[in-house]
Amino acid sequence: MALNIKKHDMVKVISGKARGKTGKIKEVLKDKGSVIVEGLNLGKKHQKPSQQDQKGGIMDREMPIHISNLMLIGKSNEPVHVVRREVDGKRIRVEKKSGKAVD
Repeated sequence: MALNIKKHDMVKVISGKARGKTGKIKEVLKDKGSVIVEGLNLGKKHQKPSQQDQKGGIMDREMPIHISNLMLIGKSNEPVHVVRREVDGKRIRVEKKSGKAVD
């Protein structure tokens, strides 16, 4: 699956419980087609005490969001559709409407 978003991109959530919120992509899970966005889609994780974490307990953790529920935020701070185009022999990400390069 070709993903049009990368790590450290700013995205806006367009569907789900975090709808309308924006954040930076922390991790891309390519095999599942989802990403983890900083500070969004928090879920509870029951953590057992271990050597690293002596306390344990119930922790808040960022859960994956499917890429179909996200839109990339362009340079104009507006959500944009992104396509891949070949320019000078390199495939780059381009805004679909304006044709400007995203990277």
